[in-house]
Amino acid sequence: MSSTPVPQPDQPRSGETTPTVHSLSPKSSDDSLKKEKLNQVVVTSKSVEDGLEDIDGGWEGYMDTELPEKDQRKFMRNIRHHILNIYRRLFSIVFFVNMGVLISVAVRGATADYIGKIVIANIFVSVLIREEHIVNGLFFIFTAVPKSWPLWIRVFTARVYSLGGIHSGSAVAALMWLIYFTVQVSIDLRRRIASIPLAVITYVILAFLLVIIALAAPAWRRIHHDKFEMVHRFLGWTVTGLVWAQVILLVRDYKDPSVPLHVALRHSAPFWLVVILTASIASSWTHLRKVKVQSEVLSNHAVRIHYEYTSAIPGTFSRVSYSPLTEWHSFATISIPNQKGFDHIISRVGDWTSKTIANPPEEIWVRGVPTAGIMNVVPLFNRVVVVATGSGIAPCAPHVFANKTAIKLLWTSRNIRKTYGDRFVDSIMTAAPDAIIYDTDAHGKPDMVKLIHHVYKEFNAEAVCIISNQPLTQKVVYGLMARGVPAFGAIWDS
Repeated sequence: MSSTPVPQPDQPRSGETTPTVHSLSPKSSDDSLKKEKLNQVVVTSKSVEDGLEDIDGGWEGYMDTELPEKDQRKFMRNIRHHILNIYRRLFSIVFFVNMGVLISVAVRGATADYIGKIVIANIFVSVLIREEHIVNGLFFIFTAVPKSWPLWIRVFTARVYSLGGIHSGSAVAALMWLIYFTVQVSIDLRRRIASIPLAVITYVILAFLLVIIALAAPAWRRIHHDKFEMVHRFLGWTVTGLVWAQVILLVRDYKDPSVPLHVALRHSAPFWLVVILTASIASSWTHLRKVKVQSEVLSNHAVRIHYEYTSAIPGTFSRVSYSPLTEWHSFATISIPNQKGFDHIISRVGDWTSKTIANPPEEIWVRGVPTAGIMNVVPLFNRVVVVATGSGIAPCAPHVFANKTAIKLLWTSRNIRKTYGDRFVDSIMTAAPDAIIYDTDAHGKPDMVKLIHHVYKEFNAEAVCIISNQPLTQKVVYGLMARGVPAFGAIWDS
């Protein structure tokens, strides 16, 4: 993909004022402000006051435009964009490199001690790549590429959100190595080299890992998400404890008899890897706390919750819960420039969200730190079409408010004012007066690929970022990528 010159972000024209975003302080002494349930956004901009009510439009005529033909033949497109997308390529590289090494080691033969080191190394990578600070660090590095660099480089680094392929690839590879390790320990048990406790713990870990990986299959996970989370969490913690015992027993059984156990452990690589991976698992729980929040019900479909325990940058999400041991739910953070704290907009999609809308919380559990997600890649590009459907506006809003990148917002939804409230809609429209709002109640569902491609060409954008449901996201990303348009959307991977 070659780089082509693009205009720089638009500057305010003569006579216009830059949109400013304010908040009503929850600490105000004014009695009327104390009654406010939410630190609501208020926006002012003289340049767009007259146009806030007429927000529908800007998309007319898109059906008259012709979509370009898709690149390559269908077979090659499916391999490139479906079968071997970036996530699966990373998974394949990690997994098949491990399998090549495993076959080589198996042919030559190896001790259980040696095989165990590779098992722990793969588990270590699988766990660490998901640690919040590691994720934020990787996003920081990959999105630090200057906008002046060729587009193909920035498109490549923007795929950082696909690093879950390394997590899954390492986990499955660890399972394969553990099977080999189990066989070798069983052989050594008969030779009286390995102990019975080591063998038993190894069998239990293998059984638990099989369950964890089986239940992580996308098809099962989509239907039973809450069960998946609980199994992943509690079995994961159990396996971590068992791995501690396994490593200690492994070192004890295979060390030189003349070396004390504590000395052997101090010089054991698997021991220190387990120390680090345990610390990475515990790290987010060290930030566990119950915080006071301010809630505002926007409609029977959505509630807005304001937090002040920390601040967040655009493109991040945070986790909340009523029952920290059994369930956690992630939502995009909505940050306001120069204002403390952030918001969540929670839309009705299930029992938990319905409960939250019906009974807005005054306190809620949080853990970890705001973590980078797909929308963190927006600043890599000079001009971006940001697409939101329904409550997908929440991850997009911080970039609109920040106004650091030239953004063309396309928001499709049902009756946005009724669903999300005038203040939030007005804040969006003031920060992005040229946004395109498509009311699906009034106009029906659009041809999203055609509409987005039309906006992309009209805006002379470098890329498209979309926040929507899984089927539509996959359809749009494929439809645009197959036509040479850099497109980015959340993936449901691991």
